[in-house]
Amino acid sequence: MKQRFPLGVFRLTGVFILPAVLSIPVFSGCKSSPSGDGAPPPARVIQVPDMNLITIDNNDVAKFQIVQAEKIELASELRATGTVVPDVSREVPVISLASGRVVDIKTRLDDNVTKGQLLLKVQSNDITNAFNTYLKAANDEQLANKAYARSEDLYAHGAISQAMLEQAEDTEKDAKADVTAAEDQLKTLGADKDHPSSIVNVYAPISGVIVAQNVTDGAAAGVGLSGSATAFTIADLSHVWVVCDVYENDIPKLQLGQQARITINSYPDRPLSGRVSDIGPILDPSLRTAKVRIEVANPGFLKLGMFATATFTGRAKETHAAVPADAVLHLHDRDWVFAPAGANQFKRIEVRAGQMIAGNKQAILSGIDPGQQVVGNALLLETAGNK
Repeated sequence: MKQRFPLGVFRLTGVFILPAVLSIPVFSGCKSSPSGDGAPPPARVIQVPDMNLITIDNNDVAKFQIVQAEKIELASELRATGTVVPDVSREVPVISLASGRVVDIKTRLDDNVTKGQLLLKVQSNDITNAFNTYLKAANDEQLANKAYARSEDLYAHGAISQAMLEQAEDTEKDAKADVTAAEDQLKTLGADKDHPSSIVNVYAPISGVIVAQNVTDGAAAGVGLSGSATAFTIADLSHVWVVCDVYENDIPKLQLGQQARITINSYPDRPLSGRVSDIGPILDPSLRTAKVRIEVANPGFLKLGMFATATFTGRAKETHAAVPADAVLHLHDRDWVFAPAGANQFKRIEVRAGQMIAGNKQAILSGIDPGQQVVGNALLLETAGNK
């Protein structure tokens, strides 16, 4: 017989234990709010060392020669940036006066071509119609010529009047004029009257580079079908333009015919010279600059779209500093020199370098003054500071 126990009473090894009342914490379901007044933590200031300040070992200070910037007088200079563009007077469109379909293209964009070179072939009904007109005119002229010859014979025998002879002569002249016009029409379209064909050849009018292409194989050609008669554009790049933006305050420093030194970003060691051929009469309303055009002879390496820097030399003299060329460091498209900053430290100063002068020295247009001390070899100090 099973022994029963009262509800809530358990027997364990002869000992009766009453169940304890467990206290369970009650959560309200709401998140507790953080302590504090909600203000952001105070800002922490982190000191960053001067990136232009170089510190070297005390024992190495004597290794770097200190020189003093000289005082020189140079003609005032003005620099402007620009791009290489084609000389529009040396650009010639390749025109297909015959409207039709392109059946063969011999050249492509950026190709070098010579004058008279075959560029493309166009199949055109204009040639067929023009040749048909020529044949009819030629036949009419032959008939008119025969009629005029008969009239001369009849007039000589008194069979017709002089008025009838003159009328026959006029008809023969009109027929000849029609033949001449038909021949000219064939020549204009590029066809040969002695070798009739519906295919017309289009040749290069000048030597140069194809800078624009408006047709492809199978495309329409001619103003009648394509909307534009220009199939290609050829540019003679033996002479190009460098077009610069010059601020209006600097425009009085320029004049037509003035010489300019051109430096191409891609070839900084190959300077060029040019001549100012135009100073734009209209200013950009937002930048307050005018377009200045410089004519430059292309030695062969200039390409359209290249960035260039033009330096114009004025007549007035200006005082500048001059330092040894080795004292100027070209870094990240900028020019720098190093000046003593006390103890074993040197400060890097950004300058605007000018032209090279006698004695392997370089003019400094801005950044330091004459008499200021700089390190004679900037690259050597930069290398030592990075170790």
